[in-house]
Amino acid sequence: MLKIFLLLAFLIAAIQVIKPLGWPGLRKRSDAWKLVAGVVAFTFASVILSALFQGL
Repeated sequence: MLKIFLLLAFLIAAIQVIKPLGWPGLRKRSDAWKLVAGVVAFTFASVILSALFQGL
């Protein structure tokens, strides 16, 4: 599930670089970094949460 989300998010970031999506906060091509930063934060949080709940 996580891999599918990551792939989808990186595809959306690639599309943003080619042609801006026009979503609020994503009006310019240079706003693709916001999508990538969100994906990195989501990945980091999921790794931390999975490590915390590993022993349960």
